[in-house]
Amino acid sequence: MNTARVLFAGFGGQGILFTGKLLAYSGLLANKQVTWLPSYGPEMRGGTASCSVIVSDDAIGSPLVPDPNVLIAMNVPSFDKYASSVEDGGIIVYDSSLITKDAPLSKAKMCPIPATKLAEENGMEGLGNMIILGKMLKETGVLSIEEIKTGMVKVVSAKHQALLEKNVQAVEIGFNY
Repeated sequence: MNTARVLFAGFGGQGILFTGKLLAYSGLLANKQVTWLPSYGPEMRGGTASCSVIVSDDAIGSPLVPDPNVLIAMNVPSFDKYASSVEDGGIIVYDSSLITKDAPLSKAKMCPIPATKLAEENGMEGLGNMIILGKMLKETGVLSIEEIKTGMVKVVSAKHQALLEKNVQAVEIGFNY
């Protein structure tokens, strides 16, 4: 995929903004052109959160993503709101643990993954976002797992370095799903 226009969407607290930041920073370290544009409600944790990320080999004219070619949906309200905006032939990767329906009138490739359930089964509660990121990487080829690992070392704060390996394992679970 030459240019990935990705929209991450879900509830605050699901790691939506972190996942977008990780993708953008990893793309930057891989010498790609990138943008990261976060958006969240005033309630943040528990409220809605989304972010737009563009990763491209070419110059990017605008950070806005009104018509994503990739949607990552982590909850039903986000799925309902954004699925129809995905361009024809795009990809919708969604958490099928929480979303149990198909997108109405979408001509996108549907890629369900039970990210929340897989995280719980593997003792990685709260890392469904990393599992869904791994699935998106496999489906799009926008970046490699190695490029994400390089970015993760930089993005995971010093305070959370103990979680670095679990984050990497979660991405690998999603990639291999």
